[in-house]
Amino acid sequence: MVKRIVALVCFVAAGAVAASVALAERGDHGQKRHGKVVHVIEHATTDAISNQGGGAGDAAGNILTFSNDVFDQGNSTKVGSDQGYCVRLVVGKSWECNWTTFLAKGQITVEGPFYDTQDSVLAVTGGTGAYANVRGSMELKSRSGGTEYDFIFHLIG
Repeated sequence: MVKRIVALVCFVAAGAVAASVALAERGDHGQKRHGKVVHVIEHATTDAISNQGGGAGDAAGNILTFSNDVFDQGNSTKVGSDQGYCVRLVVGKSWECNWTTFLAKGQITVEGPFYDTQDSVLAVTGGTGAYANVRGSMELKSRSGGTEYDFIFHLIG
C-alpha cells in the first residue's frame, strides 16, 4: 500500500513539473491571450518637417510633427485623431516615431520605425480608457502614395 501511495505522489509530482515546463515554454504562464484588432486610417494632412540637422534638405536630426484625423476602416467616418513626432535617423530611409491615436474609448500610444519606402511595425507602448493595459504591435501601411496610412493595432491585454 505504501508503495502505491509513493508511486501516486511521484506520478502527480511529475505531472505538475511537466505542466509547469510546458507553460514556461509557451511563455504566457497560463494566462489566456485575448487579442483585439483595431483598424483605422490616418489622413496625413498636417505633416511638417523642421530642419534641425543643418541646411534645408533631408538630414539626420530633422523632426517630423503631425496632428491628423483618423477614420474608420472603411475610410468614411472620422473616429478620432492622432498627434506625434518622428526624428530622422537614416537619411532617405527611416525615422524613429512616437505618437498617440485618440479614439472614442481611449488612447493608444506607439513607438517605432517609419520607413520612407516600405511598411513597418511599431510597438504599442500603452494606452488609456478601454486600452489602459494594452500591449502589442501596430502595422503601419502606406496608402495613396503616402497621403493616407492604415494603422492596424494588434492589442493584447
